Amino acid sequence: MNEIDHKYQIGVRRFKINWVGIYSLYCKETLRFLSVFGQTIIGPIITAILFLVVISLAIGDNRENVLGVEFIFFLAPGLIAMQFISQSFAHSSSSILMGKVMGNIVDLVGAPLSAAEVTLSIILASITRAVIICFLSIFIFYIFIDIKVENFLLLLVYLFLSSFILGAAGFIAGLWADKFDHMATITNFVIVPLSFLSGTFCSVDKLPTLLKNLSFYNPFFHMIDGFRYAFIGRIDGSLKFGISYLILLSIIFWFIAYYLYKKGYKIKS
Repeated sequence: MNEIDHKYQIGVRRFKINWVGIYSLYCKETLRFLSVFGQTIIGPIITAILFLVVISLAIGDNRENVLGVEFIFFLAPGLIAMQFISQSFAHSSSSILMGKVMGNIVDLVGAPLSAAEVTLSIILASITRAVIICFLSIFIFYIFIDIKVENFLLLLVYLFLSSFILGAAGFIAGLWADKFDHMATITNFVIVPLSFLSGTFCSVDKLPTLLKNLSFYNPFFHMIDGFRYAFIGRIDGSLKFGISYLILLSIIFWFIAYYLYKKGYKIKS
């Protein structure tokens, strides 16, 4: 065993887990998005700010309160959540798809990492990207509109569950897609519609009855509704059902990602 192997115990599994491998892949994925910080972090924050400014100016000061709070304080948390949710999906999906397109997915498949270790490492990097976007957005929004967090624990819970689900969903989408056009299809026809029907811009009570009923099965609604509750202390749906629903989806999406990767879906000939 050489000096590097001895120092870092490469290949050694403690409790049957390759901790060094998980950490290495996580760091590689994190550095991947940090190397283009302006595109992956600053861009989504600017988008959220532009949405806030344009919608606020368009509606004006005559907008009635929503859920008992001023419209701008209702809107801001939803915009933050919408950005970190979409970026969680973008990170994991682009990681897998780029690996397939560029041909270096074989390095990941050939690494001494189990399917569970690979999926969790990439999903954790997606969560890290979401966390950075979330807290930088809160800081910037606080400067302009004095947004405040009332329940920090719930904020962390919804931040983690939401980014975990979208990170796993992005992993699955990356395995399914053969080219970037396929990924654009998922983004345009699944992610964006679910985002706009999630109660980000208005209370779901304002939606037609059919859309209102469907919204309660839209995971994006519960992600954004629960995240907003951490700021304003008011909720459109059910806090208990929302958390339970998101935990269930986290398990389901991770298992699907794990199973497909383990079977070599579209990555092994």
